Amino acid sequence: MSKTRILFLCTGNSCRSQMAEGWTRALKSDEFEPSSAGLERHGLNPLAVRVMAEAGVDIAGQRSKLISELPPGIVFDDVVTVCDGAGEDCPYFPGATRRTHKGFDDPPRLTAGMTDEAAVLDVYRRVRDEIRAFVLGMPGTLRG
Repeated sequence: MSKTRILFLCTGNSCRSQMAEGWTRALKSDEFEPSSAGLERHGLNPLAVRVMAEAGVDIAGQRSKLISELPPGIVFDDVVTVCDGAGEDCPYFPGATRRTHKGFDDPPRLTAGMTDEAAVLDVYRRVRDEIRAFVLGMPGTLRG
């Protein structure tokens, strides 16, 4: 049985889409072949790496990439936009690609200016856990 190819798309491919790719690899690799990309490249967020590692998922080897850096000719069964910016500006994907928008809060934006590290990490953990719940619910959480 072939796996469902899924792309998690975010504006910067630094945090939420990286977490979603990591969770999918960890929890659903028997069903899905995940990728992530961004409309821009912001670099892999070190706090996202940290909170995922706390949950037992290593995303340190992933890298922030643009849609144009994905393998040429790849066709995705599902594209999930995980932020409103990507949801509004999602490019066209040819073929029978299903598109789902599931906006998650942006930890870097929510924590900008915060000085309490514990409070910052709590925001990242909350979003991490919300993304985990979404991935655990797949394929049901994906719109057909």
